[in-house]
Amino acid sequence: MLLDDKVVVIYGASGAIGSTAARAFAREGAILYLTGRHKAPVEALAKEIQADGEFARAAEVDALDEKAIDKHLQSVIDKEGRIDVSFNAIGVPGAKILGAPLVDIDADKFSLAIADYTRSYFLTARLAARRMIPKKSGVIMTITALPARKGTRNNGGYGAAQAAKEALTRDLSTELAPQGIRVLSLRPHGILETSIMREVFEINAKPAGLTWEQFGGFLASMTHPRRASLLEEVGNMAVFMASDKASGMTGTAVNMTLGALDD
Repeated sequence: MLLDDKVVVIYGASGAIGSTAARAFAREGAILYLTGRHKAPVEALAKEIQADGEFARAAEVDALDEKAIDKHLQSVIDKEGRIDVSFNAIGVPGAKILGAPLVDIDADKFSLAIADYTRSYFLTARLAARRMIPKKSGVIMTITALPARKGTRNNGGYGAAQAAKEALTRDLSTELAPQGIRVLSLRPHGILETSIMREVFEINAKPAGLTWEQFGGFLASMTHPRRASLLEEVGNMAVFMASDKASGMTGTAVNMTLGALDD
């Protein structure tokens, strides 16, 4: 198994991407510590994984709260002795950031996505790295999106936030790679199975007169195979990038946009 005995901490584990990655990690033998702002959904996920005979523990952790993150990571260290993978898959509700042209929103609404996404990624990465450095080993990952590199409408500060996360990935890797720590972003495109894409549709596409099917077709039309990314693909890629098989990958965003972006 690719992640046999690897200690993995996931932030935003109850979300579509976080839970998909958790199940994929579990199938590959990882020791999972699942966190979320609300404990009930991550506890349900942990019980599902445990029922399949794999190890998972759930905890309520606000991934914007430095003290809460630090306390939880220390509890993992106290039990396991190390952290091998930190995976930040948190999301910000679309209603807080989407739905209006940039010229019509105030600075607070524009800054919200940038502040929350980057603060969470910075805190979880930095606090994990401090515990990985003594072991000279570890993988830090997050999720970004196509607007990090391609202009989009009515998305507020979302694109700027994803671009900032990709820049932070490169900077962290530059500093941490000599310590044996790899840092990566996964960049899928328009996963229709996620609640955030449903929010994008309801807030941006539906008012413009598009049906859900037309919205999906628009996303698919941007890609080479004429379809959007799938949750399963993101989970599988997260497993591979967290594994030793991907030892040559660091300091980059893994382009999973199916050709919508050319690197």
